[in-house]
Amino acid sequence: MTGFDRWRARSPFYNETHDAVAASVRRFVEREVASNIDRWEVEGELPRSLHVAAAQAGILGLGYPEEFGGFSDGFDIFHGLTQTEELCRVGAGGLSASLMTHSIGLPPILATGSTELKNRIAPGVLAGTTLIALGITEPSGGSDVANLKTRAIAKGGHYVVNGSKTFITTGMRADYLTTAVRTGGAGAGGVSLLLIPMDACGVSRTRLDKMGWRCSDTATIHFEDVVVPKDNLIGPENAGFLGIMRNFNHERLGMAMGCCGFARVCLDEAVDWAQQRETFGKALVKHQSIRIKLADMARQIDATQAWVDLCAWQVQNSCDQPADFALLKVQATQMLERVARDAAQVLGGASYITGSKIERIYREVRVNAIGGGSEEIMLDLAGRQLFG
Repeated sequence: MTGFDRWRARSPFYNETHDAVAASVRRFVEREVASNIDRWEVEGELPRSLHVAAAQAGILGLGYPEEFGGFSDGFDIFHGLTQTEELCRVGAGGLSASLMTHSIGLPPILATGSTELKNRIAPGVLAGTTLIALGITEPSGGSDVANLKTRAIAKGGHYVVNGSKTFITTGMRADYLTTAVRTGGAGAGGVSLLLIPMDACGVSRTRLDKMGWRCSDTATIHFEDVVVPKDNLIGPENAGFLGIMRNFNHERLGMAMGCCGFARVCLDEAVDWAQQRETFGKALVKHQSIRIKLADMARQIDATQAWVDLCAWQVQNSCDQPADFALLKVQATQMLERVARDAAQVLGGASYITGSKIERIYREVRVNAIGGGSEEIMLDLAGRQLFG
């Protein structure tokens, strides 16, 4: 039994069906990803064929409606968390970020889009043949969603879009962008969601190089008089802000689970090193200071995992609140930062050389702490909701 399985065996939220999902995703990762991930990191993107393979393995469709090619009957939120963790095994955050980008681009369409839009977009996305991304962040505003500046002006049966988005995951390869645009006045009440085809005239993209998530293509996307049919409006006009916030909650729960998965990778690699490495005449793990460090890493991971599972249970039982996800994200990202640091200390100089999973994960700590809402914004959001 691996470290990834051990905690599930003692949890009331997981059973043999979750173990089956874990085993299936693990086979996919070993077959399709493990031997290729280093090359994809250098190339800066995943092959489109990987999305098709993931769809055929049941990964893209897990938890999505059967009518669009998904698999939802008999699955719960904990099956999704199990899948998220197993995708962490190769120690490359860009894999999950880019392969599963539909998990933030598609839900708004399924939640509030028209029947025609769902039928037109969802089947291809869940088959892996259509790539969809989410466009919220702008160069001028970061996480200040209510004050976004990209504008969509209604003209007859179309919108004309001008503006730009940045830090867009899968932005270079996406076929569609679920885009936050301003269709009304200032503030949250003037924001809508619009599905923009990335091959439309007036769309241009600039690739961004990054510290981490290197196998995930990231872009700044510019819109210059882009004409988009009104049929691509997702939900009512000027009612997109609430959908964005709900989407963020889902994203933050997934990010927290990913932090637990990557922290376990760090711990496993540190334990393996400590058991094999000898210093001062004995195995590294025989030194009390190292055992204490490893035990403290396990403590932090298990505590965060318990909170992830609690928040997931609250979602499943409709008693969650946004502050839960904001605080959880801070807890999870700070935990990952500490565990990755301590794991690097255990490996010493070996952790500074490209090739270890710890080296890669350590570079990706910052994107977790900033993406989906920075720690400062998350704590302020929770403080306003909980304490006025």
